[in-house]
Amino acid sequence: MTASFSQLGLSDAHAQHLESLGFTEPTPIQIQAIPPLLAGRDVIGQAQTGTGKTAAFGLPMLERIDPQSFDTQALILTPTRELAVQVSQAIFNLKSDPNIRVLAIYGGQPIERQIDRLKRGVQVLVGTPGRVLDLIKRGAMPLSTLTWFILDEADEMLNMGFIPDVKQILTQVPAQRQTAFFSATMEPAIYRLAKQFLQSPVTVSVEQSQAAPTKIEQVAYKMPRGASKPRTLQMILELEDPESALIFVRTRRAAAELTNLLQSEGYSADEYHGDLSQSQRERLINRFRQGQIRWVVATDIAARGLHVEDLTHVINYDLPDSLESYVHRIGRTGRAGKTGIAVTLIHPLDRHKLGQIERHVQQKLTLLEAPSRAQIEARRLERMKDQVKAALMGERMASFLPIVSQLSEEYDVQAIAAAALQMAFDQNRPLPNQTEATPTPSGNSESERSRKPVRNLNRQRDRATNQR
Repeated sequence: MTASFSQLGLSDAHAQHLESLGFTEPTPIQIQAIPPLLAGRDVIGQAQTGTGKTAAFGLPMLERIDPQSFDTQALILTPTRELAVQVSQAIFNLKSDPNIRVLAIYGGQPIERQIDRLKRGVQVLVGTPGRVLDLIKRGAMPLSTLTWFILDEADEMLNMGFIPDVKQILTQVPAQRQTAFFSATMEPAIYRLAKQFLQSPVTVSVEQSQAAPTKIEQVAYKMPRGASKPRTLQMILELEDPESALIFVRTRRAAAELTNLLQSEGYSADEYHGDLSQSQRERLINRFRQGQIRWVVATDIAARGLHVEDLTHVINYDLPDSLESYVHRIGRTGRAGKTGIAVTLIHPLDRHKLGQIERHVQQKLTLLEAPSRAQIEARRLERMKDQVKAALMGERMASFLPIVSQLSEEYDVQAIAAAALQMAFDQNRPLPNQTEATPTPSGNSESERSRKPVRNLNRQRDRATNQR
């Protein structure tokens, strides 16, 4: 029988609050981590993204926070500002006492505003190492009252070179504290850090299969040397024509720039990253789920809470930093027994990473050349033929028959049909050019684009598979 949150030791107030949020059963990492944390033990937790580890450390921490004291009692370190925002919002949602204040502190925002908030009292801080050290040096970071220290995404801290900063912070927080490290992978450097700063920690772990879901068709497009990456993506999107897609990029800036390009070309796209407020995120998610937006350009960390049913495509515009992230990304599609397509852009310098991905997911990716203009034209003509078939079955066609009858007195009926198709084809957005770097706004709107079912590029992919 699955344990309940109350059985894990959480108070009735927290259990009822979680139930109001729709959380009725704890995840495996929560079942393992919450009891020892509630018991006052230090914990090393290993779990992949999406397993509920924020609640695994956040819920016990919130149980021990004194809401009547506005002293800073908990510090959660994250490697990026996106994750700092996400974790702070998650902790804010998990708290059952309105008197508990949560603040995200990171670079890129006025430090004076953050100092002012700290002076007014905040019990839980979620921050990046650089901004936390800056506040410590200014004497604005209250440390003496800390009773909790949590290091989130420890492996990313290591990959991004933040471990020296983490050590510097840990040497300045009170020795009498409860500490937890959470990470997707446990590198030797993380264990050495834990041995230095944790007291007899309990190790909890949730293993995930490395193999990718079998119902996902994985495709890699080779980028030509010297080609514009945004334009190559645009040509892939023209060929694939995703009904709904998550396009993963590495940074917020890349998300904004790529979204602007796609929007300027008339595509239905929007951006999703850590700079968005919670209300903005919720509005975007609702629009995406309702089909009002076809494609969302997102950073890895921001997209961790973004789940959409019937997602047809995941596109790796930028390769993820880890192989585990690749599996997590593409797992957004092909759910509930349905099929999905995962597309990855491979730069010539990244070819070795393709082999690493294939070994990790235990599957060969179908390797394709970047689409040509001829392929895109053929794809557009194929879509147009489908649209004509649909129009022939519709009722509005009868209103245009008198025009055809009049024109047929002077021209061949086939020529009239061909001219009408040419007019419709010419109204499409200009074909992408791989060598262009600057988008040319087309002025076309999503309402002018018909939504068609996704089709696999069978002939090209079968040919490529046979060549492997």
